[in-house]
Amino acid sequence: MQNVLFFVDRVSSWVGQAFSWLIVVLTFLISWEVFARYALNRPNPWAFDLMIMMYGAAFMMAGAYTLAKNGHVRGDVLYTFFPPRLQAGLDLILYFVFFIPGVVALVWAGYTYAAESFAIREHSTLTANGPPLYPFKMVIPFAGALLLLQGCVEIVRCVICLRDGAWPAREADVEEVDVDKLKASVQAEEGKAP
Repeated sequence: MQNVLFFVDRVSSWVGQAFSWLIVVLTFLISWEVFARYALNRPNPWAFDLMIMMYGAAFMMAGAYTLAKNGHVRGDVLYTFFPPRLQAGLDLILYFVFFIPGVVALVWAGYTYAAESFAIREHSTLTANGPPLYPFKMVIPFAGALLLLQGCVEIVRCVICLRDGAWPAREADVEEVDVDKLKASVQAEEGKAP
């Protein structure tokens, strides 16, 4: 069972990391647009639309990744003091009452929204020759489906925690640099030097 959970975590992580590259592309696009607007006096009317779509896609696709890494914000003031079984019970209730219905509604409405946009080959109306919107709108149901899949994995984790009394392991993630550990490591290396 743990292998299935890790597989879904890896899929969510891979998709989130792949879409995170849109931020790099977005940075270059914004830089080019500023240069084109102010240095060349030739702004691109479609650039603003494209920037909004790229940021939106990156933001939506980060949902499942963040859930896989247990990074979503919650009311941790009291939650962290609860024993794991109580945490899992609360999470399980909240997943069934709010998360599942909300994400199912997102997938359903997103699919309808994207299908209508694709059927008419919708383009942005902010500019005369706006970029197509339907590829961006297709991200909505895809992101929702991936989030729903990751949510199911989190529900299984809650059930395992209720059964075992401890949260099951997650795959390792990038950790922030701990300054104290870094100092200790440097001091240890200096102590080894002749």
